[in-house]
Amino acid sequence: MVEPIFDYQFRLILIGDSTVGKSSLLKYFTDGKFAELSDPTVGVDFFARLIEVKDGTRIKLQLWDTAGQERFRSITKSYYRNSVGALLVYDICNRASFEHIPLWMMEAKRHIDPHRPVFALVGCKLDLASAGGRREVSRDEARSFAEQGGLHFVETSARTGVNVEEAFRVVTQEIYARIQSGEYKVEDGWDGIKTGFQRASGLDFNLVEAEAEKSTCC
Repeated sequence: MVEPIFDYQFRLILIGDSTVGKSSLLKYFTDGKFAELSDPTVGVDFFARLIEVKDGTRIKLQLWDTAGQERFRSITKSYYRNSVGALLVYDICNRASFEHIPLWMMEAKRHIDPHRPVFALVGCKLDLASAGGRREVSRDEARSFAEQGGLHFVETSARTGVNVEEAFRVVTQEIYARIQSGEYKVEDGWDGIKTGFQRASGLDFNLVEAEAEKSTCC
């Protein structure tokens, strides 16, 4: 008997200005806890997590956390091409980070082309905006921008966990829907979407997972 470990693997990239909360968002999503101290990302960091979409299909997410600083931009560009989805992350309490989102989106589209990526606009630090009145980007303004661009939209807090799961789930669900509709296909030479690994009954799960990680790491 063959038991699937996961049915598909999707590669997602998180982009946005430095210090907006990308690493904290990923830390909560993958570890379930808030990182009180977080060093700036140097280049690219890698995370992974398994989730299920609505029909029970198991999806492994490869998650790439990119540095927002300009000096790392040439490093992160190489990670765009093999991504199928992108979370456009801004800080609700930092208007400049929101105003830069169109530039981040344009860059992602240019490098992911010819594939049409799934985008989500993700506002971070909702706990600070709610508690201290420090909000600089209104929910209505961000939602309007997302609707105009055909983006999913969610506000999150990596400290409290509010909507963190939802931010990744809406992107995953749409990618899966595009596979079901035939818009997306598994293609040789593109790592945005891959079919899952399987194991025969009785094989060591950890061994197969290790092999999966080695073959999909970079």
